[in-house]
Amino acid sequence: MSKNLVIVESPAKAKTISRFLGNDYTVLASMGHIRDLPKSQMGVDTEKKFEPTYVISPDKEKTVKELKSKLGKGTTLYIATDEDREGEAIGWHLLSALGVDEKKTPVKRIVFHEITEGAIKRALDNPRKIDMKLVDAQQARRVLDRVVGYELSPVLWKKIRYGLSAGRVQSVAVRLIVEREREIEAFKSDEYWSIVTYFAKKKDKKEFVATLSKYKGKKCDIKNEEGADKILNILRESDFFVKEITDKKIKRSPAPPFTTSTLQQEASRKLNFSVKKTMVVAQKLYEGVKTHKGHTGLITYMRTDSVNLSNVALQQAQEIIEREFGKDYGLSKPRFYKGRKGAQEA
Repeated sequence: MSKNLVIVESPAKAKTISRFLGNDYTVLASMGHIRDLPKSQMGVDTEKKFEPTYVISPDKEKTVKELKSKLGKGTTLYIATDEDREGEAIGWHLLSALGVDEKKTPVKRIVFHEITEGAIKRALDNPRKIDMKLVDAQQARRVLDRVVGYELSPVLWKKIRYGLSAGRVQSVAVRLIVEREREIEAFKSDEYWSIVTYFAKKKDKKEFVATLSKYKGKKCDIKNEEGADKILNILRESDFFVKEITDKKIKRSPAPPFTTSTLQQEASRKLNFSVKKTMVVAQKLYEGVKTHKGHTGLITYMRTDSVNLSNVALQQAQEIIEREFGKDYGLSKPRFYKGRKGAQEA
């Protein structure tokens, strides 16, 4: 039996965290959700306030058995799953599946936003209870998935291809695609022309490009070739001069830290990676490598909508920049980015 049992979601995270904690702590992974609605039936009682019925997933029975074996008299259980509704629900399901009696076994919910020694120890010093509002939010999402998908998925199997799934996301996505396709079909094409001219400086003969934006004081709106030729004939007989040169200083800030979405977009744009390949590479970076300090993850997390950076990383980056390039290249204070509205900040 372990004096302190810490349960996280992934084995890679368990390896890294166990390196920060002493021998008094055992860190194990739940491998994601351990309970779910049954696959072979609806699992939701629509007559009784949509009450769900949960079962332990067959592939997680071994995991549950191992976790139970580490729980004993005097063991303190730390639920260290992710700080989002899925992570909160995983923790709640763990307590039920493991048969934990909170009167006999102390249960502490801990959360952290980075896998660093300081963050882990601060989390241990500031535990809380399972947030049932987050759990209920996850249950509502899961029940909605099942109620919609259980009836709709078989239709896809018959009409399109077996094995496809329909749910709250897929159904809405199909609706959006259909509406967009109808807009495309109803679109009426309209012809327009642009006039672009190449000028050369007298001194060095360097060329620059100018686009006609206004004609006779009005916005240039050329509908056909005849209209374009008419303006061109006038321009060919005209003299041109530079009326004004404007000099501007442009400040360019770095892009915000990667979220899952922006990571995938950039990998596709610059490296031509598929989404799957990007996430496989990111998973390897997250799991890390063996170093002289032990198993070390190279990135904090890759499935996130958060643009927050680790304070430890910001501090270390500043120290390296000052050491390698000088103080002039560092920032007086770190740059912080605002997350988008509705982000879970996991």
